[in-house]
Amino acid sequence: MNSYDVIVVGGGMMGTACAYYLTREGLKTALVERGDIASGTVSHTDGNIGYSEKQPGVDMLQGYHSLQLYMEMEKEFDYDFEFERDGKGDPSGYIIACVTDFEMEEAKKRAKEMQDLNLEAYAVGPKEFQELEPLVSKDLAGALWMPKESSVCPFRVAFGYVYESQKTGLLDVYYRTEVKDVLQDPVTKAVQGIVTDKGETLRAPKVVNAAGCWAPFIGAMVGLDIPIEPRYGQLMVTEKTGKITQHRGFIEYGYILAKYLKNDTYDRQVSPLVEAYNVCFNITTAHTGNTQIGGCRLFRGYSIKSEYQIMTAIAERAIRFFPMLKNVNCIRSFGGLRPFCLDHLPIVSDVEEVPGFYICSGHEGSGIALGPVAGKLISEYATGQELYFPEARELAWSRFTPEKIAAYRKAEQENTRELEEKEKQFEHKRY
Repeated sequence: MNSYDVIVVGGGMMGTACAYYLTREGLKTALVERGDIASGTVSHTDGNIGYSEKQPGVDMLQGYHSLQLYMEMEKEFDYDFEFERDGKGDPSGYIIACVTDFEMEEAKKRAKEMQDLNLEAYAVGPKEFQELEPLVSKDLAGALWMPKESSVCPFRVAFGYVYESQKTGLLDVYYRTEVKDVLQDPVTKAVQGIVTDKGETLRAPKVVNAAGCWAPFIGAMVGLDIPIEPRYGQLMVTEKTGKITQHRGFIEYGYILAKYLKNDTYDRQVSPLVEAYNVCFNITTAHTGNTQIGGCRLFRGYSIKSEYQIMTAIAERAIRFFPMLKNVNCIRSFGGLRPFCLDHLPIVSDVEEVPGFYICSGHEGSGIALGPVAGKLISEYATGQELYFPEARELAWSRFTPEKIAAYRKAEQENTRELEEKEKQFEHKRY
């Protein structure tokens, strides 16, 4: 029987980040992953990092602080996780393109909100947008530009966390090992360790649930109803194109609107196909020279199967922003899941009713961006230190009650039914 100071469940972005910061605090740590490191959500996503996609307040602040930690990691890590910089050595920057005047007005408001927090962001008109991105469509309304944001290679970040943690001698990794139970004191409910599918018991007074979309299953083992659901996204990879965007991170403003607003509160001016599959454009050219484009936000349970209609919608939206893409071949497509917390904020904290149990999950499409700050916060909770930034208390599990969770679920089910109805209507008209 092996004993540890803390056991981290999940070898994705959150789990590996937690392991890194916990070992930095001198805690002997076990990382338990049912597959391999970065084999889940991390390997099915892009690598944009920053604060511009986040809601004002604690959400945006955690993006900012995480970006600062990434820059520290770039200096400290021996492992190269491909922090993207431009030809001058500055972060590669991030562009959020606006199609309509409505989106441009929203972008101006968001730029002001970020500037009020002393974050660098600019709303730029069509002329300056064309100077920033020469290949983009000529009829767009403008863009939101963040020159200090960047991107990384997601799975290399996760591998880097493990590599740097193992250098301390304080991390053991259990690959292809599934958690079957969380042990608790029958009286106090305090955690005492875990039981694996191999029949092995690992002892520890602290357990971190960093299982992403599967966090609710780990939570149920200690009697918690964690309001996280898998949210599906799909991406396509092209043949080698070389650099298309001047800024590696590029999305449409509709991505933010689709993430936070109900679809009937704004008019994106998109085709029935794009609307039916809730597709919002993003594009990244990798170091290999291949370009990755996406994506969508849908609920498909735990399926990650690629869908032809979504591929068609993504291609249509891509050509809207970069017409030259109509002459580029797609070589593969893949789907992935995002751990979506029903109130749109992640859960990063201890759990008072289960002493020694911590949750670090629910970051949806921002897990790569927020991994560093989430891992650092969990290490501070576990060691009783002052939190990295005080607003992080707003991410605590204690914000939920059974009544709130029920209300969130009811609202999300209604929103999901509306999306499914649009999809059905489109399919009916198509045939």
